[in-house]
Amino acid sequence: MPTNKLIRAAGLSEPISHYTDAVVAGKTVYVSGQGAPDASGNLVGRGDVAAQTRKVLDNMKLALAAAGGTLDDVTKVTVYLKNVDDRPEVNEVRKEYFKDNKPASTLLEISRFAIDGMLIEIEAIAVLK
Repeated sequence: MPTNKLIRAAGLSEPISHYTDAVVAGKTVYVSGQGAPDASGNLVGRGDVAAQTRKVLDNMKLALAAAGGTLDDVTKVTVYLKNVDDRPEVNEVRKEYFKDNKPASTLLEISRFAIDGMLIEIEAIAVLK
């Protein structure tokens, strides 16, 4: 039996593997990598990294809300991109969503995602107040 609180957020598609949307351990929330699927599992923004980034961050907001947090609580993100040259577009969307919050960040270019057509995935760590 897990001692941490496992979070499944309404509005997110069913995980494609053995994981949950987020885990709360004490005041820390670990948000699983969020892609751009809608609630039915259909990829949003095929071929459009900005649209996918918005959907990723909207999905992250759902996971955080289900855990009792917001994007303001995020302290660290790891961003996985299909093409690192998309970083400027992704950065503009991040500014829209995170506003004054500037979480610590790692960015990696990867060759393939678990869902065909994904261009970006972001995981996060947040600390609840």
